[in-house]
Amino acid sequence: MSKKLPPPRTPAGPSDDDVLAALADAGVPLEPDELAQRLDLRTRQRSRLDEAIERLHARGLVLVNRKGQVCVAARLDLVVGRLEGHPDGYGFLKPDAGGPDIAISAREMHKALHGDRASVRVTGTDRRGRPEGELVEVLERVNREVVGRLHEERGVWFVVAENRRINQDLLVPASDRGTAKAGDIVVVEIVEPPTGEREPIARVTEVLGRATDAGIEIEIALRKHTLPFRFSKPALAQAKRLPDRVQERDRAGRVDLTALPLVTIDGENAKDFDDAVWCERKGKGYRLVVAIADVSHYVADGDPLDRDARERGTSVYFPRRVIPMLPEALSNELCSLKPDVDRVAMVADIEIAPTGATRRYRFYPAVIHSKARLTYTEVWRWLSDPAAAAADPRAAALLPQIRALDELYRVLAAARSKRGAIDFETVELELQFDAHGKIERIVPAPRNDAHRLIEECMLAANVCAADLLAKAGHPALYRVHEGPTPEKLEQLKAFLAASALSLPGGEAPASSDYARLLDAIRPRPDFALLQTVLLRSLRQAQYSPDNVGHFGLAYDAYAHFTSPIRRYPDLLVHRAIRAVLDGRRYQPSGAGWAELGVHTSMTERRADDASRDVEAWLKCYYMQDKVGETFEGTISGVASFGLFVTLDRLSVDGLVHVTDLPRDYFRYDAARHALVGDRSGRAWRLADRVRVTVARVDLEQSRIDFTLAEDADSGRPAVSQPLARGDRPAGAGRGRPRR
Repeated sequence: MSKKLPPPRTPAGPSDDDVLAALADAGVPLEPDELAQRLDLRTRQRSRLDEAIERLHARGLVLVNRKGQVCVAARLDLVVGRLEGHPDGYGFLKPDAGGPDIAISAREMHKALHGDRASVRVTGTDRRGRPEGELVEVLERVNREVVGRLHEERGVWFVVAENRRINQDLLVPASDRGTAKAGDIVVVEIVEPPTGEREPIARVTEVLGRATDAGIEIEIALRKHTLPFRFSKPALAQAKRLPDRVQERDRAGRVDLTALPLVTIDGENAKDFDDAVWCERKGKGYRLVVAIADVSHYVADGDPLDRDARERGTSVYFPRRVIPMLPEALSNELCSLKPDVDRVAMVADIEIAPTGATRRYRFYPAVIHSKARLTYTEVWRWLSDPAAAAADPRAAALLPQIRALDELYRVLAAARSKRGAIDFETVELELQFDAHGKIERIVPAPRNDAHRLIEECMLAANVCAADLLAKAGHPALYRVHEGPTPEKLEQLKAFLAASALSLPGGEAPASSDYARLLDAIRPRPDFALLQTVLLRSLRQAQYSPDNVGHFGLAYDAYAHFTSPIRRYPDLLVHRAIRAVLDGRRYQPSGAGWAELGVHTSMTERRADDASRDVEAWLKCYYMQDKVGETFEGTISGVASFGLFVTLDRLSVDGLVHVTDLPRDYFRYDAARHALVGDRSGRAWRLADRVRVTVARVDLEQSRIDFTLAEDADSGRPAVSQPLARGDRPAGAGRGRPRR
């Protein structure tokens, strides 16, 4: 990721600030020659002025009008930002400077594509009272390549983008489709962007295959979300030059922990082992050693591997495939804490009191030698079944420290509860595949106390890393999680009041207030609904140099330290810690800490979105032969156009459209997360239980449609509830049409 900054002024030409100052001083639009005179530029410097104008234009700070005059964009009441398209054709401009989104009509959005940067003039307000604007100019077109399905109608070839936010069809001249056939999934290069009168024109550059080919869903997601999935040649060359084992020179300045019986505990299919742990009783408390792969020893700031890792930001985990942040020569070999080989590591050595409080800690570089690669399943078997442990020859040597880890986990878990950390109950599912790579079944992912044991160890190390950096005053990326916004808090309180509940803490509730409420409502039959609403009131965690704490975990300072193989922020934290230990400062090259926080937060969201897309497609494929079958489920979302339902045991999502509800006029009650019938008063609410029938499966759009199943005795939909009279939304019963 490169940082674009205005160049400093040099004798060779004006800076961007010089040009803006000259335009402001003039007070009127200037032709380039007039601007050059005001800046007292020689003829040979004129080209530098043109370059400055181009830079300012790209940033949306100036505009060249029809007369060729340079204008200050702010004086023209233009707003610059990023366009977000909607599948229905309209869109919004997200202003660079913040502020409310600007609605863009479908007609105006036809001139650009989702993701483009543009300048917009506000022209009024739409029917919902939002500012509405017209597109003045597209400043940056970001969609150079698009992935989609090739179609042919009456001799006209076009591609429908997989990203539904790109609403326009992409026209492909017959001579530019190569060997692609109708129905193929292809990558196209946009040759001519869209205009107000014409669709974009593109040419096929790559044929990925047919929509039902094994693995095609991942190939689509990689390109749809612009995930970097090929390492650069310089990065691969650098990885190839690295040794395959720890060298003698690597041991210099490191503590020798090779005799310590550290072990890794991961899932059965894991290949990259970031962390190894060891624990012992120390007096009435515990000593915990968490050794983390020292990726920073091999990947230096600004080198080819670092540039690729920064661009990726994170490893991306798909079913049956991983897009690693680092080449496998590092992620699965040299930096992976495999058993029975020496590895360099950064160690968090922590003393913990019997209350779970950290007494003291220290960080130091070390050389370790993992004694075993254990799985969650076998560790849990040892802990829960003494006979199984006795029958396993490896358990005799390792069980004492495994039991110490288990004891420490229970101490730390009790401290977490006392601290007031929020503990939401969630169930993860696992996709299982047949020999041909097609999804065969969906089952609950196994989770036991061995998973929680490792999680608590990692939390302890992350908290100590953040504390070290905060006390040293060294800049870094913290993992921050803020409490609810005032608007979401108000909505939450209104919803809870309707259920005769209240959230303690007034206008600034703490995580402990959330935790106390969760504990109080756990026995209630509507717990699932209440937990969902509480969860959705919170903001998304992100990376930032501003340490505002972690609301959900109830930590004053928290940083990601334990996964530098697969998360770039962890690698930055390692470098910052090493700088503190060496008595120096670390400043990443090419970008500031705030910019890196924004970028790594984006790459995390990008990876999550891509993984969700792949999972949704696979679930659609799985449900293709289940049309007409009936399932139990839970309403997981409510909108004005219908109900989103998640099926039990499958975590498959689908939509019951409002037109498939019993005949009535339906009103969306946002405060109560409900669709309410005006005539009947019946309501379908978030987290309600329902029975649904699979009506349609659209593999192309990764969409499943449900209808409510009919109760055989009453003929009514299987589940819905009438709202009490006091819960009726304002205007109910007045016969307004559904929307």
